[in-house]
Amino acid sequence: MSLFASLFRSGYLRAVDHALAQSLLHLRPDTPDDVLAAIALASRAVAEGHSCLPLTHAGEFLADLLPDRDTPRLPALADWLELLRASSWIVEGQVALLEGESLSLRRYWLHETRLATALLARLGSGEHLQLLTGGPGTGKTTRAAQRIVELSARSPQPLRIALAAPTGKAASRLGEVVNARLVEMETEAVPGAALARSQPIQACTLHRLLGWRHGGGVGHHAGAPLPYDVVVVDEASMIDLPMMARLLDAVAPDACLILIGDRDQLPSVDTGDVLAALCDAAERNPRLAARHTQLTTVHRQGESSEVGKLARLIRSGDVDTVMTGLRGSGFAGVRWREARDELFAPFCLEHALPAYRAVQAAATPALALALASRFRVLTAVREGPAGSQTLNALIASALDPAHRGDGMFQGRLVLVTENSQRHGLYNGDVGIAWPDEDGEPRVWFDGRTGLRAWLPSALPAHESAFALTVHKAQGSEFDQVLLALPERGARVLARELLYTGLTRCRNEIVLWASETALREAIAKRAQRWSGLAERLSQAGNSR
Repeated sequence: MSLFASLFRSGYLRAVDHALAQSLLHLRPDTPDDVLAAIALASRAVAEGHSCLPLTHAGEFLADLLPDRDTPRLPALADWLELLRASSWIVEGQVALLEGESLSLRRYWLHETRLATALLARLGSGEHLQLLTGGPGTGKTTRAAQRIVELSARSPQPLRIALAAPTGKAASRLGEVVNARLVEMETEAVPGAALARSQPIQACTLHRLLGWRHGGGVGHHAGAPLPYDVVVVDEASMIDLPMMARLLDAVAPDACLILIGDRDQLPSVDTGDVLAALCDAAERNPRLAARHTQLTTVHRQGESSEVGKLARLIRSGDVDTVMTGLRGSGFAGVRWREARDELFAPFCLEHALPAYRAVQAAATPALALALASRFRVLTAVREGPAGSQTLNALIASALDPAHRGDGMFQGRLVLVTENSQRHGLYNGDVGIAWPDEDGEPRVWFDGRTGLRAWLPSALPAHESAFALTVHKAQGSEFDQVLLALPERGARVLARELLYTGLTRCRNEIVLWASETALREAIAKRAQRWSGLAERLSQAGNSR
């Protein structure tokens, strides 16, 4: 059996990967089988978040996809590369491109090279790029506000300032913190603060900022740049490669772009890990290093909580210290429960129902949303006994036993799962089902102008939000968190997932996880293959 056929029949390739290669074979029947296999694997790599596939790691990639199977025998690397270099699909760059030993689909190669070019152009033109990174509570947003004031002090007229983040919750928090810091600095008579506050500064989602259109286009691009002098974007770790390329394309060449994020958080759900690539490149590119500020001192989180301490140990990969501390209840604010998956349902209800019943009993939807921000169940996966889908159904049925949780009952938390510019609702926005003054069911969202109510039937795609995957929770924070890992190792388990889940918590966290799952997660990095850091590094060293 050919390699291409074996990869598909064994489950390594998706239907779309197979279809791509089959279409190429239909157009050019003489395409070698190993070339088809390589292109299909590059397509499969995109689905795993990689913008390229280093063929030297192809076996490792397959083993990670299906760890319980013997991987198919791959061609000798030299022979494989020779075939690819001779293929018109590759040489002409029609479908994919080969750089060294790494294969990229044409679309993602273009995104990456365009982004690298735009970043390097900013590095060569004054201070038009700033990178602020650090963990939770290190003052990243405060530093961004200070930078706005510094820029305002140098300007003869008020600057046009935009604030944005990938999710509505993160954007709202960014706007609140930046504006509060500007008020403080104006009170302290910091030069530039009054000028910075002379015009309203509002925050929005990144999709809204760029004028996202149905079908994937954007209203702002190089030909129609954003009308701002300063653009501040928070939670940059959540921004995928295509979106970051669009953002750099849309920011005017003479505007200052400030990117804020925590490189140790989970990378974007989609392709790329741009923030990590920028941080890696900054270690080798002096010009980028000069624009990168890494903040390390934690200014937030109460002295009674050591969630941050645990998160930092996990970030460093110190498995033994973490396990010793958890066994001895050595981290204040952290409670570890090790048990089997089948015992999690009653445990989850015991911890979640008091918080969510308090939400149901609130006097108004605004108060209910405020209460809902205090507690959340977070999961590593969507399916299974400790998956968000299972737990959402379980919690909803307990809160609405008469209808088994399948309707818009009062207090149901609702997560929007697709962008809808028409509604002004975006993937990640959380609302609450609550009757209006006539007793009719509505779903309320907290927008820039206050609460807005929607008919349930008018909402874009959505699901319950009592339990969120850690990915979906990025950009949010809660006073208390119940974080559940599956009993048996899952492919998604990695140091970044555990770190991100822990840092969604302000005060107290209950961690449900087997020791095996914890050790596996701490030992594994969520590695993304990309050529971006190398492009930026080579350019930095060549000048």
